[in-house]
Amino acid sequence: MKRFIDTIKNIWAIEELREKILLTLGLLLIYRLGSNVVLPGVNTETLSSLQSQADGGLIGILNAFTGGAFANASILALGIMPYISASIVIQLLGMAVPTIQKMQKEGESGRRKLNQITRILTIGITMAQAPGYVANLMAQGVETTVSGQTFWLLSIVVLTAGTIFAMWLGERITDKGIGNGISLLIMVGIIASLPQAFLQELVSKLERSGGGLVLFVVEIAALIIVILLAVALVQAVRRVPVQYAKRTTGGRTFTGNMARQYIPLKVNASGVMPIIFAQAIMFIPVTILSYTAAGEDASGGWLITAFSDIQGFWYNFVFAVLIILFTYFYTAIQVNTNQMAEDLKRNGGFIPGIKPGKATAEFLDTVLSRITLPGSIFLAILAILPAFAMIAGVNTQFAYFYGGTSLLIMVGVVLDTLQQIESYLLNRHYDGLMKNGKLKGRAVSAF
Repeated sequence: MKRFIDTIKNIWAIEELREKILLTLGLLLIYRLGSNVVLPGVNTETLSSLQSQADGGLIGILNAFTGGAFANASILALGIMPYISASIVIQLLGMAVPTIQKMQKEGESGRRKLNQITRILTIGITMAQAPGYVANLMAQGVETTVSGQTFWLLSIVVLTAGTIFAMWLGERITDKGIGNGISLLIMVGIIASLPQAFLQELVSKLERSGGGLVLFVVEIAALIIVILLAVALVQAVRRVPVQYAKRTTGGRTFTGNMARQYIPLKVNASGVMPIIFAQAIMFIPVTILSYTAAGEDASGGWLITAFSDIQGFWYNFVFAVLIILFTYFYTAIQVNTNQMAEDLKRNGGFIPGIKPGKATAEFLDTVLSRITLPGSIFLAILAILPAFAMIAGVNTQFAYFYGGTSLLIMVGVVLDTLQQIESYLLNRHYDGLMKNGKLKGRAVSAF
């Protein structure tokens, strides 16, 4: 406890770090307040059906990402998700569009251009999603105090402005605060529902038929174990040794073994993206069948039932398989082994026993493929753990914290933020957050 208090004092003693943390907390508070501001013209007494819709399934996950703003018909109901979608589109275009590829290699100037394109695309995606959200409000029986056309136009404008505002808050946190702003906004939205879910689970277990306090303690212990496993997955790396024939650092020239370094290949290089892709794919057939005559057939009805039951066997089996496939797909996008091999060769580096150039790229690709398999399986298991928690009797809201996107986002963002704080402490010659002064983390971008 004394070390913890000393660390807090050290953090507070660094003026720049203190200002960044206070600014970040202030902007996050503004975001949370905005999540409770209802769209103009919405009768809040008629939101019960919308809130029931957001209790589970994909809508429940989206509601968790927005911190309940979706179910509250808030001006931030779409949250930062359109920006995430735009970022994913730009990443995928980078594989096929030469202009985007060129920007990705132009350094800071290219990054600014891509950010501007992402912002414009975010506005377009938001304006496309906003009518769908308003249509869902009407379908759920939400009443309005203004005329239909006026409400539609006003809501689309306000929802678009809300997403732009959330995007601006995230960028300000990244530039002026601590941590990655976009990821922090998502994490805060997820954590916002944790106290209520925790209390609901506690109350349910203390009821006569709930299982008692002992069962609740067992659930908390299981949650801690799952969090530790998620941390292990996020931090796990395969270090590939690299040696340089000659390397100059700090005015000193190192040769041979003195110049040995490592390439850290992450076991889970794709982050949470495979889960997001898989969830989107799982949602598509249900949506299509629900609005077509095929959904009324026996086979169509079976598919709708199977892919809507998040506790069912077929849903979780297909979900896990899709996650494994998308993990390989997104890892191939994120990690360019050919570029890594070229950079090594250009800088005079080589992997002991492997020829520079094409052979190095093939070796890195083989290693990456081997470590991605257990990583993808572990990721799939984490993703379906909430379903097992629900089957075991954990309430739906609390079960979401036992794995899946929510847990991985929280773990990744917390590690990244703590790593940045530790960097400030070590640069000012203070002790780090850990005893040995080394906290492993990972850079967490929007996703």
